[in-house]
Amino acid sequence: MATEKEKMIAERFYIATDPQLTAERTAARKLCDEFNRTTGDELEKRHEILNRLFHGNMDMTKPAFIEPPLTVDYGYNVTMGPGCYMNFNCCFLDCAPIKIGKDVLMGPMVQLYPPAHPLDPSVRDGLRGPEYARSITIGDNVWIGGGAIILGGVTVGEGATIGAGSVVTKDVEPWTLVAGNPAHLIRRIEKGYKSPHEKP
Repeated sequence: MATEKEKMIAERFYIATDPQLTAERTAARKLCDEFNRTTGDELEKRHEILNRLFHGNMDMTKPAFIEPPLTVDYGYNVTMGPGCYMNFNCCFLDCAPIKIGKDVLMGPMVQLYPPAHPLDPSVRDGLRGPEYARSITIGDNVWIGGGAIILGGVTVGEGATIGAGSVVTKDVEPWTLVAGNPAHLIRRIEKGYKSPHEKP
């Protein structure tokens, strides 16, 4: 019989209050607390903590620069490519895999939310009922504006930009700008494109 952890990672219904999952969340919270107490001149210590938090799934040749505070659920479901930057207060609820490509930029308070609950309240049953999670994939060279929320099951294509405050509920095509709630296509991006706000 599958464990609750195995069900969670397989994107099936699972019970989040399972003792093993509770213990793993507690361990991740302790590492987040340790990371969040570091200062800007402790980069080596930060990288070491992040490597433990993500269970070696962060590219250490060019490790991510993440501004504390950071919150994750488990850590081991996060994979991160080289050269990424995350601003303050990012939150990754990694009940299902979160795959982040290289050179990804995130503004403050970006939230990645794989988990969800049944719509039927009699099945949802407060803390007693099951939940489920869907993976999130973010391609290379993506820029996610501050306060954006990406829901489970979404893939963000390479080179895409997500406007600040957007709620992304469906896949984002490569080399596009999306914004809004729910996020929708604003424009396609050509290589070399400059925003009207950029100085020459």
